[in-house]
Amino acid sequence: MQTADSLLARITVDPRVLTGKPTVRGLRISVQQLLKAMAAGQSPAELMQEYPELEPEDFQSVLLYAANVVDEQRVYRLSA
Repeated sequence: MQTADSLLARITVDPRVLTGKPTVRGLRISVQQLLKAMAAGQSPAELMQEYPELEPEDFQSVLLYAANVVDEQRVYRLSA
């Protein structure tokens, strides 16, 4: 099993690739794209058939990245 740091290292941000959206290993496959596909019911196995360059650890990386982004968010109640 890979460490959190090694999983997160698989997520890259490069302004020259998909205008700087977080992607998997510099591929033109965004974190957002995979999250939306999985939310729509596609399994990692199906996605790996569609994108053979993906590896099982990439899905762990995407989920960990998303969890970290949500963890950093703060919601403040605004009074009217």
